[in-house]
Amino acid sequence: MKAGFDNQKYLTTQSQHIRDRIAQFGGKLYLEFGGKLFDDHHASRVLPGFAPDSKIRMLEQLSDNAEIILAINAGDIASNKIRGDLGIPYDTDVLRLIDVFRARGLYVGSVVITRYANQPAASAFQRRLEALGVRVYRHYPISGYPHDVSAIVGEDGFGRNDYIETSRPLVVVTAPGPGSGKMATCLSQLYHEHARGVVAGYAKFETFPIWNLPLEHPVNLAYEAATADLDDVNMIDPFHLNAYGVTTVNYNRDVEVFPVLAAIFRRILGNCPYQSPTDMGVNMVGNCIMDDEVCREAARQEIVRRYYDARCQRRQGKGSDATVSRLEVLMQKAGIGPEIRPVVAAAEGKAEETGAPAMAIQLRDGALVTGRTTDLMGCSASALLNALKTIADIADEKWLVAQSAIRPIQTVKVKYLGSTNPRLHSDEVLVALAASAEQDPDAARAMDALEQLRGCEAHCSVMLSPADAGTYKRLGLRLTCEPRYETNNLYHR
Repeated sequence: MKAGFDNQKYLTTQSQHIRDRIAQFGGKLYLEFGGKLFDDHHASRVLPGFAPDSKIRMLEQLSDNAEIILAINAGDIASNKIRGDLGIPYDTDVLRLIDVFRARGLYVGSVVITRYANQPAASAFQRRLEALGVRVYRHYPISGYPHDVSAIVGEDGFGRNDYIETSRPLVVVTAPGPGSGKMATCLSQLYHEHARGVVAGYAKFETFPIWNLPLEHPVNLAYEAATADLDDVNMIDPFHLNAYGVTTVNYNRDVEVFPVLAAIFRRILGNCPYQSPTDMGVNMVGNCIMDDEVCREAARQEIVRRYYDARCQRRQGKGSDATVSRLEVLMQKAGIGPEIRPVVAAAEGKAEETGAPAMAIQLRDGALVTGRTTDLMGCSASALLNALKTIADIADEKWLVAQSAIRPIQTVKVKYLGSTNPRLHSDEVLVALAASAEQDPDAARAMDALEQLRGCEAHCSVMLSPADAGTYKRLGLRLTCEPRYETNNLYHR
């Protein structure tokens, strides 16, 4: 669990770099903010030491000068697009984000509905926001965007969009997910600000790929693994190399669109302030890595985890062969395979020994703990209890949850809740453990050890139920599963 990233240095240098960019443009900057602002668990996994809320903590240091615009695509509202990691629609996530930002002392100036074309659901969402006291603006589809520069930078392009009123030097434009129109919102604002005689600039903040790490550094490969289903590819920035003779890393979409962006800048401002897509970025993450080998190993583990996730998605009919193939290529580039995860062999070995699903957890000190399937509980629940016993130095033969307490829970599940599986899930076992902790000091010590599971690796010989997988995720365990079901049934709950 060694740290490889200096989080405090990141908070200091990143916020200062943004202040410098604001000053470069005369005091007004539109900052396109990609990725997750306050729950960036991918970054925390591949850069040990990076706090998941680092980016929003960095913005808090600029809170007196910053305001936030949330962009949401009208088409995503109409199609009820779901945010995959949270399982909630994009429009609901806008409300959640507003609450989170406000709770952190950040000012949310407005919401912009992009690509608005009179979608009834988008109109209804606007009315809902306005009833809640949130200012809402509309941006419209632009024929030929982003390639027809003459159409875009004119009265029938950006000129049709509402001008979003802002009051602070730093305007952060973010969104519930990709494709929400963040860049177009920034460029539209530049057009309108210039028409009003206001000097303003644009910059982009994306954590990955890290521009000053090698192209095939494992951390950058891990970013490709995270976006394997989106066809994103890291590449050398040819514009930066040509302008400065320096090799930097960017990704295909930014490189492909840069000539168009440069043309738009020239039409709006009279010149392009950047020589390359790398120039547009304000990402200081690469300068805050303090132990490169620690980050390399963490990234290698992430690539393999993504590989297992993709195989499970494919098995469930949610993923594709192409995504799995891309991840196999990335593992080859990184010179790794599933064998770098000791929990894989441990779980598979236990499953072969017992003839039933099994789970393995690797603790922070490297120790491997396994769990088997029993009549009372599933393997994921067994593994959790065994891991807690090991951490708390409790004898293996000790029953932390009495069988007399488990049986009534099974009765409720089967007799009254209609479950066909009497075994306790991970969350049910933890509730029973918490109840036992009132009377049993060992159970109380096991409960206190729960925090030490965060960041530990885990692997199951079968795909876990959503209940068990969700519990492991909330506990902070880094779970992978074999792409197989426990039974040969066609329907799996």
